[in-house]
Amino acid sequence: MTITSFHHLGLIKELTRALDENNYKTPTPIQISAIPALLEERDFLGIAQTGTGKTAAFALPILQQLFTTPYTRTPCTTRALVLAPTRELAIQIADNCEIYAKYLSLRQATIYGGVKQKAQIQIMSGGVDLLIATPGRLLDLIQQGRIDLGSVTHLIFDEADRMLDMGFIKDIRKIMATIPKERQTLLFSATMPSSITQLANSLLSNPKRIDVTPEVVTVRKIKQSLYKVSKKNKRALLATLLKNEDISKAIIFSRTKHGANRIVKELEHAEISTAAIHGNKSQTARQKALDAFKNGEIRTLVATDIAARGIDVDNITHVINYDLPAEPESYVHRIGRTARAGTSGAAISFCDETEGKLLKLIERIIKFQIPLLKTPNLPKLEPLVKETQARKVEVKKKATNSFQKNKLKKQRTRLGKNRK
Repeated sequence: MTITSFHHLGLIKELTRALDENNYKTPTPIQISAIPALLEERDFLGIAQTGTGKTAAFALPILQQLFTTPYTRTPCTTRALVLAPTRELAIQIADNCEIYAKYLSLRQATIYGGVKQKAQIQIMSGGVDLLIATPGRLLDLIQQGRIDLGSVTHLIFDEADRMLDMGFIKDIRKIMATIPKERQTLLFSATMPSSITQLANSLLSNPKRIDVTPEVVTVRKIKQSLYKVSKKNKRALLATLLKNEDISKAIIFSRTKHGANRIVKELEHAEISTAAIHGNKSQTARQKALDAFKNGEIRTLVATDIAARGIDVDNITHVINYDLPAEPESYVHRIGRTARAGTSGAAISFCDETEGKLLKLIERIIKFQIPLLKTPNLPKLEPLVKETQARKVEVKKKATNSFQKNKLKKQRTRLGKNRK
């Protein structure tokens, strides 16, 4: 039987009603494979990148099990725990779960760092059915006695390879020590290095495995192209390409946080609306930038790889790799931000004189030679250094004036007191 609808996957009517209302029609391969297996309470290993529908693949059956299993909430506990590597991904998962659970009487919470913990502690005080969390803040609240994982029956690792890349393995081990061994465990990863194999072997019991290969997702759906350009001319090439109005909503990827900030300055200098999102930004600043991008207030969003898997924005027309990623697998995740939900999209990559080896590794992974385009005639741009120096002089001048004004104000105050 060919499955063409979520109604054929054994989901309860409360879930299918919410899916119908949100235009979820044909399930993806990972959803077709995962949902029935998870409803049977099997452990699961999914090798799939963002954009393949894995959030619904694990969330729908877990929400159904939580809803159909009688339970009385107790303070500080949860029955299901989803671990995600970044704040953006945790928020994205939480938003999707709220959509799916519209007609279910379940309570969920989202825990992540970068914000004050008071509100998170408050919602956990009454207990929840589903908790989505990043490892660092979760472990912090466990150690404070604010969260108890002794009631967990369902454990989900999303983007497990990214969690290990970010150094969360020690936190994960400490968290695992507080969770019952009798549970259903799901692990999703975009890649399968030896470290993930070891983690899966230690966590999963006779799991069902599905592998959604990256080349099927990327090459067939996304128009990819490449410019070979010197490092010093990347800025001019980016400004030239963005004159094309067809690039209406673009994510620009930088290898480093400093580089992301520099690209933002370059775009602002060219009067292109933009903002940066990376690990050094506060949660408030990151969410503000993401919201502005979603709402169309800014045309471009500059991001680093850590943010790549947590950005879920509709109608992104282009992904521009200003720098090729240090990890070739990240190329797949970057360009996966476009061509979502059946739409078309384009990925443009810059390759400078230092990035030839990275390009070869990327093409080996995607089993595809990215078409090379002729670099257009590039304008000579004024160096941003002059603008930066002028800005420093201006700031210093304002600071000096402010200091002098305050000094004069204090002198007048003292004179006034002496007269009295």
